[in-house]
Amino acid sequence: MRFIGYFITTILILFMLRAVADSNIVFNDALFNKIRNQYEDDALERVQDWQQLLNDSHNLSIDEKLYQVNNFFNALDFVDDIKHWGKDDYWATPVEFLATQAGDCEDFVIAKYFSLIELGVPAEKLRLMYVTAIRLRQAHMVLAYYEESNSVPLVLDNINQRILPASRRRDLLPVYSFNGDGLWLAKEQGRGQKVQQGGNNNLWNDLNERMQVSE
Repeated sequence: MRFIGYFITTILILFMLRAVADSNIVFNDALFNKIRNQYEDDALERVQDWQQLLNDSHNLSIDEKLYQVNNFFNALDFVDDIKHWGKDDYWATPVEFLATQAGDCEDFVIAKYFSLIELGVPAEKLRLMYVTAIRLRQAHMVLAYYEESNSVPLVLDNINQRILPASRRRDLLPVYSFNGDGLWLAKEQGRGQKVQQGGNNNLWNDLNERMQVSE
């Protein structure tokens, strides 16, 4: 399959997530002033809407947290990195994603991942998962939530707005998933086999640095 080379390349430059996953999202005057100066007028309103969402969602059930976060970010537009950022691959921070009101599949997943971490969802229950979108015949990323370590995950996706178990997403072919604990080669329905304890990735390191500065 022609996408396998893309996946293998990404595996070889794997992630170190824990430094960011354990940090808190900070909303303050410095951030708001930066958004006012750097983006269009309605950018700040979208970021403040995100802040309100997080404030309002802490005491919700896990199902409601997943729904609210998934629904909030899926209202944004999908735009390829080359068109949006002028780069082949760029991982936007949640603020950049919201401020520009668009991003690609990685940006949707990153924003949802950090929002759920902020809402108290344990990182070990979340996986950023690379898949092949069979109907679109292209590489894609989704966010997987595991209620139990070996359960069939729920899939948060910008292609399909509904949160469904992976067993009902026959349009997706899982390849591998990861978080701060390492890399898992994906099984059809479950978590998969852990094959790497961590790693390094220039895209993730760059995202980490920008989040520490701006968020």
